[in-house]
Amino acid sequence: MSTANSDEGLKRVIGVSGLTLTLINGVIGAGIFALPAIVSIALGAFSVFGYIFCGILFAAIMFCYAEIGSRITTSGGSYAYVEAAFGNLPGYIINWMYFFGWGIISCAALMNIIADSLAVLFPVFANTLIRDVLFFILSAFMILTNVFGAKQGVVVVKIITIIKMLPLLGIIILGFSYVKATNLHWEHFPSLKTFGDTTLILFFAFAGFESSLGASGEIKNSKRTVPLSICIAGIFVLIVYMLLQTVVQGVLGTQMALYKNAPLAAVADKIIGPAGATILLFCAALSCFGNVTADVLCTPRSLFAGANDGLFPKFLGKVHPKFATPYLAVITYGLLIFIFSVAGGFQQLAIMASAIILLVYLAVILATIKLRKKRMEEDKKSFRAPGGIITPLIGVGAIIWLLTSLGKWEILSTLIFITIIIVIYFVTRLIKPKPAVILEA
Repeated sequence: MSTANSDEGLKRVIGVSGLTLTLINGVIGAGIFALPAIVSIALGAFSVFGYIFCGILFAAIMFCYAEIGSRITTSGGSYAYVEAAFGNLPGYIINWMYFFGWGIISCAALMNIIADSLAVLFPVFANTLIRDVLFFILSAFMILTNVFGAKQGVVVVKIITIIKMLPLLGIIILGFSYVKATNLHWEHFPSLKTFGDTTLILFFAFAGFESSLGASGEIKNSKRTVPLSICIAGIFVLIVYMLLQTVVQGVLGTQMALYKNAPLAAVADKIIGPAGATILLFCAALSCFGNVTADVLCTPRSLFAGANDGLFPKFLGKVHPKFATPYLAVITYGLLIFIFSVAGGFQQLAIMASAIILLVYLAVILATIKLRKKRMEEDKKSFRAPGGIITPLIGVGAIIWLLTSLGKWEILSTLIFITIIIVIYFVTRLIKPKPAVILEA
């Protein structure tokens, strides 16, 4: 794949503000509504340093994405980056791993969290049929929004991101007056194992930004927009996480274990009363919906890019004649999310998805290192990750460290999944009709 921008028939309508908010939305999901308690129970008042340490590790990965994203400006995100560096087969594997092994399964799980959150307030959503109807309505809305245009999809993501951020910022601003200094004091350092295990959990709280880069073919001035948006979003997310953890720890302190399922709702209840907990439950549902909406905006672009490269069925590469969107890829992806949402029961697959996203990150970092060796004229205008080779090596080390925590089942299931993808790749190449040869008279 050429690293230069190709005419894909898509409109470049996503600017710095749109991409930045999409990145923030993709990272700050439902997990933050329970995460502070998990971290605090393990690390106590030392928990804020866990965020700093994890932020440094994840920054190395984000810098690599910023660098390679400023060079590869076609649609596809992680797939496009790996394909440009290593060729069709690695790109095909990454595309399948990200599209199915991470995207669909994660979105289906989030859709079920939406129904679960609403069921707390409205028990009718515990009914299977009602849940399925809810999944259909949400899926249809996301599909139609993103078929009508990337610009419309970004607008929806912007609105959802701003709405869901307001209660979180409210907790930070109003909650500081309820913080007790004694709750922020620690008597001893946690063990290295405890700190490492907790960092593993925190690491995934920072994941999700990469899905927004799937729409690279619709980003204006990618060489500037991608690295700038990643840096702004990364700093913003880290600050929000640290402030939320400080407030929650400072307000709840030793009572944290009593509110381990909904610590932010507990803080909101202390600040403004029972209405605060209700607002936070709605916010959690909206946060999940925002994550899925952003994914439906961006991940189908990987299918679109793969179809244009002949790796996926041709129909996925079609662009809507009026709206200039990869509408069949969007519809296909949205329908698969709906089907898996209805099926439910993805706990084990979700663990495999976590292993898969680590491998995707590893492949992108290695692609960044390889493409550095290819000197191109446009490199003068491209972003370069600070720290030279040290930055990607930190990312590689962090991922390998996290991969060592996987169990035998996760490792085996991931290897089987990759093997199946490789078999599908070679089978499709064998049965793919060869172009006709025209003989000259």
